[in-house]
Amino acid sequence: MEVHKIMCACGSGLGSSLMVEMNINDVLKKMGRTDIQVSHSTTSDVKPGAADLFVVGCDLADFIKGVPEDSKVILNNIVDKNELQEKLTEAFAR
Repeated sequence: MEVHKIMCACGSGLGSSLMVEMNINDVLKKMGRTDIQVSHSTTSDVKPGAADLFVVGCDLADFIKGVPEDSKVILNNIVDKNELQEKLTEAFAR
C-alpha cells in the first residue's frame, strides 16, 4: 500500500490521537520515512479519502467501520511503539 497520509483518531481529537501522532512520527523517523504526513482528529472525521491509513486504539475500532480494512491500523496498546512499528510495517507492505 502506498501511504502518503496517516490520520490518528480518538473521541475528542485532542488526547490519545495526538499522543499516537507523536509516536507515529517517532516510528516513521526511525524507519527513515520522511515522506508521510501525519495528523490527528476525531473519529467522526475518519472517512475514506481523508487519509491513506487510519490509526485508532482497539476501543474505537467500531467507530471506523466505514473504512476499508486494509486502510486501518488498530492498536491494542496505543503507547507501545514496538506494536505501532510492527503494524505500520505490515500496512505499508499491503
